[in-house]
Amino acid sequence: MAHSETQPRAKAPIGPGVRAAAPDATLPCSEDEFLARLGDCVRETRTLRKMSRRELGRKSGISERYIAQIEAGKGNVSIMLLLRIAQAIRCCR
Repeated sequence: MAHSETQPRAKAPIGPGVRAAAPDATLPCSEDEFLARLGDCVRETRTLRKMSRRELGRKSGISERYIAQIEAGKGNVSIMLLLRIAQAIRCCR
């Protein structure tokens, strides 16, 4: 039996204080570029669905002002807010 098979594997630490890599170390773009692209996608999708920011805000429970910040690439949006935006846009079909 090989040595690696006899020893239990150490688990990688997980939790809010653990970082997988240094910021921007292996990312294809900076956080600012990513947020700008994300905002562009939200705006383009919303306008393709012929939704106003007010309507998206009402359906997602996110303020119109915060949606404007996200679309401008200024809001550091959480995954849960993105899910609410996606669901609100999808329901608009």
